[in-house]
Amino acid sequence: MTPAPPRLAERLAAWRLPDERRDFVLGDLAEEFSARAAVSPAAARRWYWRQAIRCLRGSPAGAPIPDAPGARRTPIMRSFLSDLTLSLRVFRRAPAFAFAVALVLALGIGATTAIFSIVNAVLLRPLPYDEPAGLVRLFHIPPQATFPGIATFSLSPANFLDWQRESRSFTGMAAYGGRQFTITGGREPEAVRATRTGPGFFEIVRTPPALGRTFTPEEFEPARAKVVVVSDAFWRSHLGASPAAIGQPLTLDGERYTIVGVMPAWVSGHGWGASSQPLWVPLAWSDKDRAVRENHNYNAIARLAPGVTVEQAKAELAVISKRLEEAYPSENAGWGGTVIPLQELIVGDVRTSLLMLLGAVALVLLIACANTGNLILARAMGRRKEIAIRAALGAGRRRVFQHLLAESLVLAIAGGAAGVLLASLALRAGASLLANQIPRSDDITLDARVLLFAAAASILTGLLAGAIPALRAGRADLNDTLKEGGRSDAPGAGLFTRRALIVAEVALSLMLLMGAGVMLRSLHALRSVETGINADHVLKMEVNLPDTRYGTPQQKRAFYDQLLERVRALPGVQSAGLADTLPVTGGGSVQSIVVEGRPELKPSEQPTVAVRGVSAGYFTTLGIPILKGRDVASSDRDALLVSASAAKLLWGDADPVGTRVTLPLVSRTTLVDVVGLTGDVKETLAEKAPPTVYYYQRDLGYAYFSLAIRTPGDPAAMGRTAEAAVHAIDPQLPVREIRSMQEVIDETLTAERFRTLLLELFAAVALTLASVGIYSVLSYLVRGRRREIGIRTALGAATGDVLRMVVVEGLKPALLGIAIGAAGALLAARALEKLVFGVKPYDPLTLAIVSLTLVTIAIAASLLPAWRAARLDPVTVLRD
Repeated sequence: MTPAPPRLAERLAAWRLPDERRDFVLGDLAEEFSARAAVSPAAARRWYWRQAIRCLRGSPAGAPIPDAPGARRTPIMRSFLSDLTLSLRVFRRAPAFAFAVALVLALGIGATTAIFSIVNAVLLRPLPYDEPAGLVRLFHIPPQATFPGIATFSLSPANFLDWQRESRSFTGMAAYGGRQFTITGGREPEAVRATRTGPGFFEIVRTPPALGRTFTPEEFEPARAKVVVVSDAFWRSHLGASPAAIGQPLTLDGERYTIVGVMPAWVSGHGWGASSQPLWVPLAWSDKDRAVRENHNYNAIARLAPGVTVEQAKAELAVISKRLEEAYPSENAGWGGTVIPLQELIVGDVRTSLLMLLGAVALVLLIACANTGNLILARAMGRRKEIAIRAALGAGRRRVFQHLLAESLVLAIAGGAAGVLLASLALRAGASLLANQIPRSDDITLDARVLLFAAAASILTGLLAGAIPALRAGRADLNDTLKEGGRSDAPGAGLFTRRALIVAEVALSLMLLMGAGVMLRSLHALRSVETGINADHVLKMEVNLPDTRYGTPQQKRAFYDQLLERVRALPGVQSAGLADTLPVTGGGSVQSIVVEGRPELKPSEQPTVAVRGVSAGYFTTLGIPILKGRDVASSDRDALLVSASAAKLLWGDADPVGTRVTLPLVSRTTLVDVVGLTGDVKETLAEKAPPTVYYYQRDLGYAYFSLAIRTPGDPAAMGRTAEAAVHAIDPQLPVREIRSMQEVIDETLTAERFRTLLLELFAAVALTLASVGIYSVLSYLVRGRRREIGIRTALGAATGDVLRMVVVEGLKPALLGIAIGAAGALLAARALEKLVFGVKPYDPLTLAIVSLTLVTIAIAASLLPAWRAARLDPVTVLRD
């Protein structure tokens, strides 16, 4: 009796074998088993188990492979590499197709890689300091009744010193602030910003100098603070990168400072000031400075002690702040303290924008995948007979799937390589724009993480784009395909899949277009905001008077009077005025204010207003309307104008003109007459105008001020002349920021324009890809239904009927995609809430316009295939 193979082993072997080849393979295994069992039944059973396990793994040895009788299965990796090589040969014969697909993928992968490189530098890469996770910034939390909506505030010297002395959550804590200097000794005076750093600053951030040293403890005394550390960029541009610069003098504000150190090139002002600030000088507080509690003008940086969390440090500062409130109620009532990690502070609001852009570019990549899938599927359907012949010769579905997927991966890798190149070019081209909008823009590079991301995106894109076409082509029926004879296209082959891909493209495109449309409307709303000033034909410039030469209010006032007299006498000047801070430029002071006859309340309860120091002519120059009363005059000694919102805050519906107020931080004894009521002026376009008072005090004098000039012509043409007027008074004074006020306002919209531009670019790419997708599907449909259209035409169908049929075929997936995309856009609208102004993120008008645009694009993409279908000659078609 012939022994039978082990039953369980036979079932294991049969499990992974295709039905059409299972009997063939098992028959050969049974014959070999019988021959071996005649010699040794035990050895035969062991051999059969080994073959069953190999069949289970998909690679039976000693037995014919499932794909072809008499052959052996090639290992998967070897066969996959063979498919990759074959794909390269195939695409050499079809370069146009390969180029088209690689270009589509390059656009998607390139855009994604560029945005990810920004996200990587800003959000993912740690700060370039030793143990950056321990670096934090310290802030006051102001009383919300007095400072509504302001989450954090600067520190006062006395409070900082108490925090530094009493806290145990930090290994170090340092105060710092900004200062502007004038460098003299060169050909022209130059204004430069510096960071005044307190003791321990460089030790906390752990940035040793590249040359020289930082500050010694003795150099934080006012009498010995004339030393400076310079940045690498300053060292190269001003000192010739000479090592002998250490110990050399540098004249700042007319005083001699000694250069003691040069910082490394990678050091910038991450998180504690503008990265362009090239100098560091000691912050030397006098005993009088150390006692100040009311004036909050300084920043603080600290390093957490080992094992201390941010929450623990916050809790400790809250306890200390409460103790200070009890000890100094008149200055500290309602003031708290908080801790913010430096990385989080640097990222700030840009995190939401970057994640939104990353989501948008991911949609572009998905659209590119869908478009590529359409192209690959069209090519695969055109090769149905080739695939059917392979299957008839023994190629299984897995083998066909693997080959088509290999082709997709080859195209994706080529597109990914081109995409990385496009991303690099785009980042270089946009470097100047990124520098103004993105923190840590100098760190944006295509590093190993970005390249790994690009490689992973390319492979994933290849799999996504190729999987559906490969599955669809592998399911083709052999008999039906071979029976098609000479027909190159079957009307329904892959059409459902291609329509589904078009639905996906249109839906994703609508979501992108909706986001771009909402951002565009938001930008338009910001541009249309009434700022409260007339910025047309106004030139502004900034001047800083050093205390070494303008140490008294009288000296400063004399300079201001002389400058205004000279500027107003220039040809073409209609008016001119001075202010310590101009609108929309940032900065300025926020102070408490007390109306005469009312008691001064605690700081947590006392009303506060924005205080702007101005000269006569300021309101005329900026076009700020005076609603009641009069402007300040040069003959006034002290005078005050209040904005409408400040009047509402302080006097309600009563008339403020003729009343008197006190500004405690300026003087608790000086009563200032309110001489006028002005219109509100916005400081930022997206927020309400703050309550503001405009203070004129003849003997006060500001070291730093802005000059505004109104001219009937182009304000830029007045720049050189106005600068010459400054230098005619003092040749050593540098003039900064000579620009028109309209430029200043436009600059505040740069971030919105940047986001909107990118979204519009992504939406344009998506719209183009969706249009190409609709066109390609309809062209394929027309080719596949040539006979049907020819027969319809021969039986009397009019040209309009054929056009209508094809256009409707194009509109069906487009309309379905619009419906799905509208639902997705409404769900994603929440992500835009913090980024838009004056428009809802789910704005119905924008949705309607975007939907109509997509319908129009779908009709336009349908017209050419429809026209071709209508022009088919029925005689020629039927003869074919």
